[in-house]
Amino acid sequence: MEYINKYVEENKDRFLEELFGLIRIPSISSIADHKPDMYKAAEYWKKTLLEAGADKATIYETAGNPVTYGEKIIDPLLPTVLVYGHMDVMPVDPIDLWDTPPFEPQVRDGKIYARGADDDKGQGMMHAKAFELMVKTNTLPCNVKFMIEGEEEVGSPNLGLWCEQNKEMLKADIILVSDTSMLAADIPSITTGLRGLAYWQVEVTGPNRDLHSGLFGGAVANPINVLCSMIDQMVDENGKITIPGFYDTVQEVSAEERALLAKAPFNEEAYKKAIGVEELKGEKGFTPSEHTGIRPSFDVCGIWGGYTGEGAKTVLPSKAFAKISSRLVPDQDHEKIAVLFKEHFESIAPKSVKVEVTSLHGGPAYVCPIDITAYQAAEKAYTDTFGKRPVPVRSGGSIPIISSFEKILGIKSVLMGFGLEADAIHSPNENYPLEQFYKGIKTIPLFYKYFAEMCK
Repeated sequence: MEYINKYVEENKDRFLEELFGLIRIPSISSIADHKPDMYKAAEYWKKTLLEAGADKATIYETAGNPVTYGEKIIDPLLPTVLVYGHMDVMPVDPIDLWDTPPFEPQVRDGKIYARGADDDKGQGMMHAKAFELMVKTNTLPCNVKFMIEGEEEVGSPNLGLWCEQNKEMLKADIILVSDTSMLAADIPSITTGLRGLAYWQVEVTGPNRDLHSGLFGGAVANPINVLCSMIDQMVDENGKITIPGFYDTVQEVSAEERALLAKAPFNEEAYKKAIGVEELKGEKGFTPSEHTGIRPSFDVCGIWGGYTGEGAKTVLPSKAFAKISSRLVPDQDHEKIAVLFKEHFESIAPKSVKVEVTSLHGGPAYVCPIDITAYQAAEKAYTDTFGKRPVPVRSGGSIPIISSFEKILGIKSVLMGFGLEADAIHSPNENYPLEQFYKGIKTIPLFYKYFAEMCK
């Protein structure tokens, strides 16, 4: 690893400044006003790939946000790695909870603080810099392709079609992704499973206008009260989701695999302390790690209605809204689940209100076998860098497009994440440790080395 360490040490300040340039672009895919920023980010990625040594890099249009594609083909007979990442980020609200402006990256206590620092600009930039390292040191052992999209945070609605239209260009032996986390900075891990996702918006309408809560309260159903009551009915006292047919196709994990997953270190007291709660909650009969790794979940992601401004306003609102998501496990069809929820939720509505459910996006779960060449190469790479063998884990998160890659392109993905639980992705004060950023750059070239050797 001597040449790797030397190159990173000599260039680490530049690596960081180039990452900061990407972070400063507020590429929020869910807000239409940031559409121009998506193109700025796409251009930034194109420039980054070309300067790193790509033979070509192109920005492709989709029905939504652009995709930046780049490649370096050194020998068509050698294996090809397709790197996937995303240039878009989550919104920054609530802005007042940020200690520093979200798109002005700062380093404090050894961590980069900014939106996208980890998810996924920091982790994506690791691949660009690792690629540069291999090109500049003449150690690139196989072909590389990059696919950086602009809609991951809104469910990648247009990437599947783009992949379908560009199958030939995207041919590869493995897809390499860094958009997940490790168990801890000193406990490397490889994500072997991702939950699927179904996501809805609910609108509950009562009276035809906002009413005076004194003149009408108690006689007219309050849509917010009704919505809360309906949501409360969706999970029973044992933590099971009550939608009829919801569990029909859930893949039950064997006792043997559950025992293997249980070997991953987990400190419940530290977990609770880190997030500031005194008690955990989940489906009866499963551990906290299993709740997020192998079982589905149901959550309200946002709820609003009525008066929420400063001071008091005695109003009985006409409407109430909620954004709701369900994390799914292997064999659950997200499209079927979307329909099951809509039918059930609308059916339990009282006649005092009208309910409309709109499906926003979703995707299936994904499992990576631990016996494939790419996983074993990743395992060796982590072992070299961190000095210990990585633990296979199933993540509670979702990257819906990963399963689509396998379905459309016929290629498995290996998930080499370097983020940490404490990185606060999607939250105010998102951060990414400098050590993880640099270790990622050092680990990725080793993956290429071992993958090329094992493919011979």
